[in-house]
Amino acid sequence: MSKILFVMTGVDHWTLADGTKHPTGFWAEEAVAPYEAFKAAGHEIVVATPGGVVPTVDKGSLAPEVNGGQEGSDKIAAALASMAEIQTPIRLEDVNLDDYEAVFYPGGHGPMEDLAVNATSGKILTDTLASGKPLGVVCHAPAALLAATKADGSNAFAGYQVAAFTNAEETQAGFADKAKWLLQTRLEEAGVDVQVGEPWAPHVVIDRNLVTGQNPASSGPLAAELLKKLG
Repeated sequence: MSKILFVMTGVDHWTLADGTKHPTGFWAEEAVAPYEAFKAAGHEIVVATPGGVVPTVDKGSLAPEVNGGQEGSDKIAAALASMAEIQTPIRLEDVNLDDYEAVFYPGGHGPMEDLAVNATSGKILTDTLASGKPLGVVCHAPAALLAATKADGSNAFAGYQVAAFTNAEETQAGFADKAKWLLQTRLEEAGVDVQVGEPWAPHVVIDRNLVTGQNPASSGPLAAELLKKLG
């Protein structure tokens, strides 16, 4: 069975345009749904974060209203609590890509704060892309693609078709006018071809070895596509 690297945000906040720190981290469903799919298929998972800090879950992602009610909320909280690997992450700086058959980045607003400017993560993304290994990135995690720059300063993902959290969704979520920058806009400025789907509906885009999802609802379908690539 394969070993899959989960690269996760190490922060518990997202700095807004006015300087306030919005509490966040990773989005529960975007870690839980792929984790459960990969584990069910018999794969091993290793979590890595900048500095090896234990990742923080965005409390909003555990709320009943985003999990189809209290039962769904309880279920995802229990699933999260059972994910031992999240409590024992390795340092992103110590990752050896040769140890893994696939790489996956869950989202949440956290990656907008740290992974978007993390050169170590950027190199992991660039190297994974070049290796041909399956690479999955969902929701706000494509912010990490912004740090994947080549020697000539261009973005390694320029020209790739991707799905990412859209400006429309950020507006509906109430953050578009508070954010320092918008993910879709910044990706497009870097030359990435953002494929926009319906807000909040599952939307997965596959381009070569890259599999991306637009929002939390896309994380399960993305995991299924990544598993197909693992064969």
